[in-house]
Order: sequence, then C-alpha cells, then structure tokens
Amino acid sequence: MSEAIRIENMTKTYGKHRGVSNIDLSIEKGQWMGFIGPNGAGKSTVIRTLLGLIKPTSGMCSIDGMDCWKDREKIAKNVGYLPSEAFFYPQMTVEQILQYIQAIRNVKDKKRIDTLTEMLELDTKRKIAELSYGNRKKVAIVSALCHRPRLLVLDEPTGGLDPLMQSVFFSLLEEEHRNGSTIFMSSHILTEIEHHAQSATFIKEGRIILQKNVHDMASQNTKKVHLHGSLDVENTNEIKDLRKVGDEVSFMYSGKAQDLIEILSHGNVQDFTVTEPELEEVFMHFYAKEEEK
Repeated sequence: MSEAIRIENMTKTYGKHRGVSNIDLSIEKGQWMGFIGPNGAGKSTVIRTLLGLIKPTSGMCSIDGMDCWKDREKIAKNVGYLPSEAFFYPQMTVEQILQYIQAIRNVKDKKRIDTLTEMLELDTKRKIAELSYGNRKKVAIVSALCHRPRLLVLDEPTGGLDPLMQSVFFSLLEEEHRNGSTIFMSSHILTEIEHHAQSATFIKEGRIILQKNVHDMASQNTKKVHLHGSLDVENTNEIKDLRKVGDEVSFMYSGKAQDLIEILSHGNVQDFTVTEPELEEVFMHFYAKEEEK
C-alpha cells in the first residue's frame, strides 16, 4: 500500500508566531485518519500547507508523491476539501454555485450533485447570503464530494450541522471510504474520531505528541473518575493524573470496571461519577503513558 500523504520535518512559522514545528506524518492510501487537537493547536495550518494554500517554512509535504506547493494545481484535481468555514459568492444561488463547481470540477454525472443535495436537504433556489452557517456547510460538503475525490481533507467538518445531518454526512464519508478514498479529518471532538477513523494523530501547541490506532485507543477504555471523600490509590497502576483538593478526588482510570468498584469499596467514598474525559485530559493521559515506555 502506497502513501497518500507524507509530511517530513515540516515547520511553518508566521514571523515570530508559532505555527507548527517539525511535523512528521504518513497516511496510507485508503486510510481514514483523525487529526485531533484543541482549537489553535495547528490543525488548520497543517491542512492549508497540504493543500498548497500556504508554503512551509521548512521541511516537505507531498500528496501522491507530488510536492504540495509546487504541484498544488495538479493535486487539487483529485482532492475534496471541506474547510471549517465555508464562503461563497453571497448573491449567487446554491444552484448557481453548484453549476460553477460542476464546471470547474468537470463533473459529468449531474445526478451525483442532485443526490447529495437531496440527502442533505439543501434548498438550491436560495441565495448564499440567505443561508445559515449549517446550510453553507452543506454546500461545501456537496462541493467537496461531487467529483468523488481520491483524497478527502476535512477541517472541523461537522461545525454547524445538526445531529441528523451529521449522521447523513458520516454515512456519505463511509461510502467514499468503502470505495477506496483516503480521508484526513481534523476535529476537536474525540468521539467523531473514535467512531469513524482507523487511526488518530494528536497535535498540541504546534507539535504532534502522539499517533495511535483508534482500536488500541478505544481498548484502553480510559474514563475520568471524580469522587467526594477519601481514597488511597497512590500505588494503583490503572490510575493516572491523580488530583486531590480537600475531599475532592479525581483521576484517569484505564482498568476494568469490576476492579474500579473494588478500589472504591476500600475508601471512604460518599459519592462518585464516572465520565468520558475531556480531550485535553486524553492527550495528557496517553502522552504520559508513552513517556513511561
């Protein structure tokens, strides 16, 4: 299997301001990779560099073996890009925009566009200026998928979509993936990656801190435990990131549920909750585990 995307030691700075530093990343053809990080971590900088929208300060990035900056026009023919914010000519109708996209993308099958607009419940007679953020995102989805690209690059793709449309959107992506498309999808929503991607790359403050197979990540079954009372868990291997403030105790737990119940039974626990951890907590939990190896 050959590489769809390759990034080697890529750095992008904006004057004195940080962009991303020493990024190394490889995505095989046909793979679905999630690119996870909080807002401002550098996800969009990596994506814009891949698409040839900005030039790296140093290092290299390529798509299908072609240089992302020198060959950006050739690369664009086989890429579907969905930005986090979608902008179109405001006085044009959705239908006019899609006709324009059809022409520049050389889409022969008009039924493909019709099917996408119907599935997304998109009113093609309305002007772009009249559309909500979510409906503009639907226009961008049609634009990204209409030519059945070999590579889909998606930057925070579900922003503005209600839960029903998110479900429709992911069903479309799953169809493209089954048909062989490579998907590189950035998100700060961990569950989107867990439920759909095969692998995940974590980025924080412009640096990749961890790359993980999603199955391996899910098998860790990491949870956040918060309790009122007291508990002696200092020497318990399954517990990380322990914090105690008065009678408030919180920690990350990656063991079996039965073992957690046993641990809690030995303390003076008045109340406790078990929840999904925040993204930042997942970052640091996995990062700490990698550092221990």
